[in-house]
Amino acid sequence: MDGMSGPYVIRGSVSLPEAELQWRFSRSSGPGGQHVNTSDSQVELRFDLANTESLPEVWKTRALERLASRLVDGTITVRSSEHRSQWRNRETAAVRLAALLAEATAPPPKPRKPTRIPRGINERRLREKKQRSETKRGRTGRDWG
Repeated sequence: MDGMSGPYVIRGSVSLPEAELQWRFSRSSGPGGQHVNTSDSQVELRFDLANTESLPEVWKTRALERLASRLVDGTITVRSSEHRSQWRNRETAAVRLAALLAEATAPPPKPRKPTRIPRGINERRLREKKQRSETKRGRTGRDWG
């Protein structure tokens, strides 16, 4: 299709392969004018994640693991029907799929390295706590009037 603003970059130099995207169009529910009953403006975009050759193997494994609950036979489906124009729905669906894959293929976060609290800071904290407790103990009503 000309007029599409692809390629949709997932991350780095990897982008969604136009050849592996399957588009389906159907009538959209929701608001619209006289034209709405005849135009297929809802877009369903399918991407066969299990059999794709365009993603690095590590990414593919990671994505299959993280998106397991959304996959049907290794295929991920994204729907878009918020716009009245089919073209804008196509854009939205493709961008959403790219974002989904970018999130699913992201490397796991680095494990947190526990750090020790410096001794001076800890001692100061305890000193301040003790001082505060003395202040509060001094407020009890025993010595008053």
